[in-house]
Amino acid sequence: MKKLLLTGFRPFLDYPVNPTMRIVEELDGQELGEYKVVGRILSVDFRKSGQELLEHYENVKPDAVISLGLAGGRYKITPERIAINCSDGEPDNEGNRPTDERIADKDGADGYFSTLPIRQMVEKLIENGYPSEISNTAGTYLCNNVMYSMLHRIKQDGTEIPSGFIHIPASHELAIQHGKIPSWSHRDLLEGIKTCIEQLS
Repeated sequence: MKKLLLTGFRPFLDYPVNPTMRIVEELDGQELGEYKVVGRILSVDFRKSGQELLEHYENVKPDAVISLGLAGGRYKITPERIAINCSDGEPDNEGNRPTDERIADKDGADGYFSTLPIRQMVEKLIENGYPSEISNTAGTYLCNNVMYSMLHRIKQDGTEIPSGFIHIPASHELAIQHGKIPSWSHRDLLEGIKTCIEQLS
């Protein structure tokens, strides 16, 4: 059976809960479609998260990679179209705050497109009753950082594996603690990500 490396993040900024962490922990070891899920949690650290993902990639040797991130304020599940060669944003959990820094300084392209079947994912999510659309910006925070790092590595290796990033809305659990923020039930978030995984071939 093929292996899927599925990653999420720890809580960050003013979000005391990160629903991606719970999703990844619950899906770890499950078989979905043609894939067995290998779940890993990444640090919220500009200096470490990309390298952690690449180390998991080396150790797991997956046939596909999906990284998940929380997009507080979004109403839909949004597969990302592109990652850009830039780190910039609010301080991470270790206090790092890069400004206009390139992720791959010497040999990195300005951007890399997702190699996930993002259109198919969105169409299937909508068909199943889950609001979804393709996002054209993963931002410049950690989510973009890990998406770019993985796609850059795949490009360097010359491999043709599906890889990319999916942003999800807040969970009800997070919304209750955080305040006024759009949210989904954990069950719907979980089923939405399972639907995305099942679109991998």
